[in-house]
Amino acid sequence: MARKRLIIEMGMGIDQHGQEPTVAASRAVRNAIAHNALPGVWEVAGLSHPNEMIIEVQVAVPYPEKVREEEVLAVLPFGQKTLTVESGGMVVQGRAIPELNDKNDEMLIAIAAVTVLIESE
Repeated sequence: MARKRLIIEMGMGIDQHGQEPTVAASRAVRNAIAHNALPGVWEVAGLSHPNEMIIEVQVAVPYPEKVREEEVLAVLPFGQKTLTVESGGMVVQGRAIPELNDKNDEMLIAIAAVTVLIESE
């Protein structure tokens, strides 16, 4: 069996307050999948259940070592999911607001690519 890519979606996510790379990464994945439907999974690829999809997620975010991977993958409701996290994204100077639990003035920006693959003969 060979894996074939069916769709690639890209997204961006920001954590303006709290400095949590997991929040920025999760928002980037959510943004990537927010406006798509996958009728080709059923009508073209012939899958019988969405958990048959293979989903590869790649996220670039500041402080990648702090990302809680299971929380990022939980954004995706179905599929056989894997996550690769790497250093990237952007740190932008914002404004720390103590009531919002800011640790500093940083806003974290993450980018994500979500690839849906199928097994094909």
